[in-house]
Amino acid sequence: MPLTPDSHEQYTIRKSQDLLKIGLILPNQVAEIDQVNACFSMAVTPDIMALIDLSNPNDAIARQFIPNTRELQIQAEELADPIGDAPHTPVKGITHRYPDRVLLKPVHVCPVYCRFCFRREVVGNHGEGLSPDELEAALSYIRTHPEIWEVILTGGDPLILSKAKLSQIIQALDQIDHLDVIRIHTRVLVVDPSRIDGEIAQILRVSKPVYVVLHTNHPQEFSDAARRACATLVDAGIPMLSQTVLLKGINDSPEILTQLFRTLIRNRIKPYYLHHADLAKGTSHFRTTIQEGQTLLRALRGRVSGICQPTYVLDIPGGYGKVPIGPQYLQAKEGDNFYVEDPWSEVHVYPPLQ
Repeated sequence: MPLTPDSHEQYTIRKSQDLLKIGLILPNQVAEIDQVNACFSMAVTPDIMALIDLSNPNDAIARQFIPNTRELQIQAEELADPIGDAPHTPVKGITHRYPDRVLLKPVHVCPVYCRFCFRREVVGNHGEGLSPDELEAALSYIRTHPEIWEVILTGGDPLILSKAKLSQIIQALDQIDHLDVIRIHTRVLVVDPSRIDGEIAQILRVSKPVYVVLHTNHPQEFSDAARRACATLVDAGIPMLSQTVLLKGINDSPEILTQLFRTLIRNRIKPYYLHHADLAKGTSHFRTTIQEGQTLLRALRGRVSGICQPTYVLDIPGGYGKVPIGPQYLQAKEGDNFYVEDPWSEVHVYPPLQ
C-alpha cells in the first residue's frame, strides 16, 4: 500500500537510516545505500514518499529516487559530463551550446535527486549555487551577446530558489532587449508542489513569455497537489511543456507512455521531449536501446492523439546537441516517387500512382 502523508514525518529524506525508518529499505541494505550516497546525493521529498507503493517491489516512483547499488556499476562508455556542458561554459553558470540560446544555472540543488540524472556529480552535496558576483557575470554574458534569443533556467532546479531570488533573475532577464523567451526546466510541480502558489505565478508573469517545462516520467507522479500546482501556473497564463526520460522498467511500455502523455494533455501540458537516457555514470540499468525507443514511438503513432506525441531525442555525447531519433516512415525513393510506411506498417507510393 502507498505511504500516506501521516505515515511519515514531513521532511526530506537524505540518509539510509531515514529510508529504513519508514520501511523503504531493509536493514541489510543500509550499508549499500550509504556506499551509493557517498558518490551521488539522495533527496526524497514527503510528496514523493507519499506516492511510493511499499507493496510493489518494482514501484515506478521508488525506482526513480531510492538509491541502488547498480549505480556503482560504471560502464566504459559512461561519462561524468555525458552531454558536454563543460566545453560550452564561457562563464560559471552559463552553458552556450546552441547559437540562439543558453542555459543559466543559478543553483545546483534540487528538491529530489533522480537516480538517472546526467548532472548527479555536480548537484546536491557536490554542488553550489552562484554567488551574487557570479550571477551578475552570467547575466552580463547574456546582455553582451545579442544572438541569444532564449534563456533556459535550469540547474539544479530553479524553482527551489527563494521567491526574492527567482524574481530578481526573472526581472533581470525581462529587461534584456534582445532576449525574447525565458524557459524554466523544473521537477518541483510534481515533487514539491506546495512551493507553487499565486505569488510564484505572478513572478513569472513578465513582459516576455515564460515557458515552464515540467520533467515528469510516470503518470503516478500526478498527485492531486501536483495537478493543482500545474493549474496554478496554467490558469495564470503560463504555458507549460513537458520532458520525459525513457527509463527501462519504469515507463518503457506503450501503455504507460500513453497514460503519461494523456495525463499531461489533460492538465494542459504539451508533451515536448522524450529523451533517450544519457550515458551518465552508473545508469546502464535505466537505459533502453534506441531501437526499443523507436518501437515504442511507432506503437503510439496513429493510435494516440497527435497532441500527445513528443519528439524522441538523443543528446549526442560530447556536447554536439540534441537530434530527433524517432522511427522513420519514409523508406526509399524511386524516380520522382517515395515509399512511405503508414502507422499500421502498410507501404504506399507517394505521389500515388494513377
